[in-house]
Amino acid sequence: MADEIIEEKQGAGETVGEPVELTDEELDRIADTAIAALQDILKYFNVGEVTIDEYEGDEGELILDITGDDLAVLIGRHGKTLDALQFLVSAITVRTIGYRYPVVVDIEGYKGRQRQKLESIARSSANRAASQNRSIKLRPMTPYERRIVHITLRDDDRVETASEGEGSSRHVVILPR
Repeated sequence: MADEIIEEKQGAGETVGEPVELTDEELDRIADTAIAALQDILKYFNVGEVTIDEYEGDEGELILDITGDDLAVLIGRHGKTLDALQFLVSAITVRTIGYRYPVVVDIEGYKGRQRQKLESIARSSANRAASQNRSIKLRPMTPYERRIVHITLRDDDRVETASEGEGSSRHVVILPR
């Protein structure tokens, strides 16, 4: 797990981020809290026996990958149910531990495959933006999807990225430099 986290502190109407070292015990507590929340929620779905694997993602996030039989109901159409599941688990974890730590819920690697597709779209769009010297507007995306695009292109000196729009119409624009 990541050894550092930004703890949010309220004061004078603003949020201040301070790096906080997390011990292995604290990381275990975060994982245990998130897994317990996920197991409680899964009781309401008829998905049978499941296994929840935990591991650290590339950006220091905690990834909980659920495997089992007939889990399509947990993904839902275009991953909407999975997004809601992740939102719930994250909200419960934040409320329980008292600070924000990135938790990603995945179903049999679904988000990993989606991430690879998004990274590919981001790179090809960056190539188009740079070669055609014009901005490329991507489809509306969830905050998680937009974050993947931003992270994928952050080290590409040919382009920069920005999020535009409101609500469900929010999307990434890739701009040539």
